[in-house]
Amino acid sequence: MIANWLKEAKYIVVFSGAGMSTESGVPDFRSASGLWRNRDPQMLASTFAMEHNREEFVEFYRMRMERLKTVKPHAGYAVLSEWGRQLNLKAVITQNTDGLHEMAGNPNVITLHGTIRRVHCRLCGKTFPNDRYFSGELYCDCGGFLRPSVVLFGESLDAEALSAAGRETGRADLFLVLGSSLTVSPANQFPVMAKQNGARLVIVNRDPTPLDGLADAVVRDRPIGEFLQEVSRQLGIEPPAAGG
Repeated sequence: MIANWLKEAKYIVVFSGAGMSTESGVPDFRSASGLWRNRDPQMLASTFAMEHNREEFVEFYRMRMERLKTVKPHAGYAVLSEWGRQLNLKAVITQNTDGLHEMAGNPNVITLHGTIRRVHCRLCGKTFPNDRYFSGELYCDCGGFLRPSVVLFGESLDAEALSAAGRETGRADLFLVLGSSLTVSPANQFPVMAKQNGARLVIVNRDPTPLDGLADAVVRDRPIGEFLQEVSRQLGIEPPAAGG
């Protein structure tokens, strides 16, 4: 059924959350073993932490950047990249900051929460690779602090990213949610918007979400990568190997 919908669709949009990344070994935030376990995010990943708890702020993001060094996109990312070439997958909207969609070759990725693979100067906006956090070069030539290019607690989502995500959602006739709990606003409104505009909605997530009742199909019993590979084979599309 879902394979047929993908084949028929003229404008497919994917919306991915933490569950897409965890299958590649990226830790989530809120699970029992997540990054917030026994930690206060306001003291590590907020504008307050950047100003008043900078040493721990830098150490927290350096740890996250370090973990990403060995992470590669799982096979599901390669499937989406191939669908972009052989089907009408037009955009990927993601809540993730790990850059795995881009590593897998997806050209139109809208990052709602930014990317942890870059840092930028708070004063002049100049961007740098995140290896500045390993070399200890934490300040720009202009004197500004180099912060991760992610949305911190206490900040709003980037207006351009939200606008682009809304535009792509409005064009979708098939909207595929992969690994999102759909509990974080305003991002969780995109599937609602897609459905209101007449798109079919498919939700693939390990746990139930608040929008399952709105969906045309819900998949809970399969790892995302495995599910995407199976559907791709049903379509006669054999994806390349995982990695990037």
